Amino acid sequence: MMESLLGGIEHYIGEYGYVAVFLGILLEDFGLPTPGETLLVSGAVAASLGKLDIKWLLLLAFLGAVIGDNIGFVIGQYGGHRLLVRYGRRVGITSERLKYVESYFDRYGEYIIIFARFFLILRQLNGICAGTLEMHWARFLLYNAIGAALWVGFWGMLAYWLGRNTFALIERVHGLLPLVLVVVALAIGAAILFHFLRRRT
Repeated sequence: MMESLLGGIEHYIGEYGYVAVFLGILLEDFGLPTPGETLLVSGAVAASLGKLDIKWLLLLAFLGAVIGDNIGFVIGQYGGHRLLVRYGRRVGITSERLKYVESYFDRYGEYIIIFARFFLILRQLNGICAGTLEMHWARFLLYNAIGAALWVGFWGMLAYWLGRNTFALIERVHGLLPLVLVVVALAIGAAILFHFLRRRT
């Protein structure tokens, strides 16, 4: 199942490139179960092979993350809070608890928004929760952009760096392969000769 998922992601990266990464992250960031992070990593690896431009990839990934979370914010702001006030008691969310969560989010909301992006479920519901709890949009936009930049920069550059260095190492090893085979053959021959001489003595 995992192989088919990765194969599908590689197909989308190869077929649609930047668009696949942008849309995958955008859709994931307002609640849909798309593999945004995996698409970002796969796109960065493709960029390390020269198939994509890493600068455009990181820019579009950043825009997808910010736009997706802002769509989630609007959904939460114009629907989520009303639903919680009206139906929250049925699932244990009283008006007192809601006020407590809102005050907590008001004090520490910027840290939650920045670091929630590094966790799957929180990344998907980040914007919706902020909008539902009526966080000021300009404040959300600022910290959401910071979180998106850190997330895209970390995973994008890490995958790009690992991809470049891994394939460079493979090329070096491949170029040295004849020499390695000769050394291994000589070592095996020396071991056999040593064993033969030792048995004779």
